[in-house]
Amino acid sequence: MTQVPAPATAAGTEPGQRERLVAALGGNALQRPGEPLEVDAQRRNVERAAVSLGRLATDHDIVVTHGNGPQVGLLALEAAAYTKVKPYPLDVLDAETEGMIGYLIEESLRKTLPDRAAATLLTQIVVDPSDPAFQHPTKPIGPFYESAEAQTVASALGWTMAPANGSYRRVVPSPEPREIVELGTIELLVGAGTIVVCAGGGGIPVVRDGGGLRGVEAVIDKDLASALLAVKLGARFLLLLTDVDAVERGWGTPQAATIGHTTPRELRSMSFEQGSMAPKVEAACRFVEATGGIAAIGALDDAPALVLGAVGTMVSPGGS
Repeated sequence: MTQVPAPATAAGTEPGQRERLVAALGGNALQRPGEPLEVDAQRRNVERAAVSLGRLATDHDIVVTHGNGPQVGLLALEAAAYTKVKPYPLDVLDAETEGMIGYLIEESLRKTLPDRAAATLLTQIVVDPSDPAFQHPTKPIGPFYESAEAQTVASALGWTMAPANGSYRRVVPSPEPREIVELGTIELLVGAGTIVVCAGGGGIPVVRDGGGLRGVEAVIDKDLASALLAVKLGARFLLLLTDVDAVERGWGTPQAATIGHTTPRELRSMSFEQGSMAPKVEAACRFVEATGGIAAIGALDDAPALVLGAVGTMVSPGGS
């Protein structure tokens, strides 16, 4: 059983004070580049994530969110391959990945923190049916394809493909998250000391329809949903964990430089890659602007140090 050392005091926090922290796990928490989308590989990576989260949970009330792009894309491929039934829509596949990934995270958290309760909650998030994203799909999901294979898959399944890191991926609508349906339930669980895994993959996208809720064909951006959740929960800290050490100015160029402590205003004056760092930067800015709290972007293994402001990119109202 993994032993978790206690972290030092978070930046801006008084010693002994417990504050809410939303930690958003990027796709690297479940799948590293080149790894097959198999459960054993995902379980190993989640166990690694649980160690970092466990160190934070010692002194903070933790809410965990996660990505689902590779997983929901794989389920969509599997559903399309079995032609005897109509393929399941994305909202249902989103729900399936929330349960599957949440189970793996919860399993690892219980091993790391045997004395803490953990629970996974399927989370519906309301979007606007007139959101322009439905006419302009941009959210990448599923595996990477070479050009010829991408054209074949797109033609056979009617999917939209877009360039991605020298290859191609399927892209789907990614509407803005507006309202978290299960927010009250999340509040109750966090108040009871439970580590909650929720809003996985950006949550299940739904619209209000005749007084009820109806799922729609989309995948909400996980980082933007996490920012909304952190604001609504009154969190002090939003942690955006990914596979890079920090945000870089001029990423991919000879002039690339790490951004340490910064402000939303400074970040909004720069440009970042869409579908990669741009959503994380936007999520960090929204959270800080709405709450006056602190957001940090950095590597999964550095989570405790990120909270301290010792590594990564820290975004705060004053930049310090």
